[in-house]
Amino acid sequence: MVESARNLWQKSRGFTVIISLVLLIVLVLLISMNTGFIRLTPLEVIRTFFGGGTDKQHLILFDFRLPRIVISILIGMGLAVSGCILQGITRNGLSDPGILGINAGAGLAVLTYIMYFPTTISAPVFFLPMLAFVGASGTASLIYMLSFKKNEGASPIRLILNGIGIAAAISAATVAITLRLSPEKFQFVERWNAGAIWGTNWKFVLALLPWILILIPYSFYKSRTLDVLNLGEQLAAGLGAKVEGERLRLLAVAVALAGACVAVSGGISFVGLIAPHLARRLVGSKHQILLPTSALAGGLLVIISDTIGRVAFQPSEIPTGLVIAVIGAPYFLYLLARSKEK
Repeated sequence: MVESARNLWQKSRGFTVIISLVLLIVLVLLISMNTGFIRLTPLEVIRTFFGGGTDKQHLILFDFRLPRIVISILIGMGLAVSGCILQGITRNGLSDPGILGINAGAGLAVLTYIMYFPTTISAPVFFLPMLAFVGASGTASLIYMLSFKKNEGASPIRLILNGIGIAAAISAATVAITLRLSPEKFQFVERWNAGAIWGTNWKFVLALLPWILILIPYSFYKSRTLDVLNLGEQLAAGLGAKVEGERLRLLAVAVALAGACVAVSGGISFVGLIAPHLARRLVGSKHQILLPTSALAGGLLVIISDTIGRVAFQPSEIPTGLVIAVIGAPYFLYLLARSKEK
């Protein structure tokens, strides 16, 4: 009876948190549509959104601001769910696709492409997420192989340590590639590495959307599996879970989400670290509620950071990744200090 009441309370709290996050995202979305180098009043935004307004207002809202706002939310959701999955399968709260080197692997694939082609937009838009996925998958496969031991499987601790080491190696390779670029490409790569959202039109939204619409619902479907894996390998195996197979499938989902998002967002880190921790504090550790809450928290974090980056030093912009890093780096050190205390 007590357990049933507790579960009901947790579900009610989770529902309240999810509704609150959705309302906050809508509020920030409205604020973001109103702000920019050229300001639009709320009335002008509403009139333009429903078919009125001038051609200039229509261009500003539908061709510049809305695609960037939508893609910011999608990126935040994808990276947050990716981080939540990685924290679940490694049973380590410090896991994040950026820290583990998955983002770096995706970025290296994109930057290698840039090195051999005349412009950064020469690749078909829908090809970029696949290209990033190949780089991210190669990195994740290498991390997994180095972490795997016969009769033991892939240790969560080895996954973390090998990921950090490979991320450092990829960063060095990225620097070497960057030094060979032309000044124009070098400037683009520097902004890309800083986490500037460069895919800001509807084609990039459509390129990323299928990955989000397929993989995030699949991760929700696998939420109970993540709960079982969190119990530990031996207990999970005793409950009938095929630990290595499930871990590989979930790792593939996390890698695909991170790679697709990096293809259009640049090197944004810490979203996959901060959003799941924030969600866990709000709704607890059950993944049925934790995953959707993490997705919404990630979307809210990125759209707020992108709005701040656009308007803080107008007419110049701060890359979204730098704004998130200002929040994320201290929070990572705080989590690291807490883990040492334990």
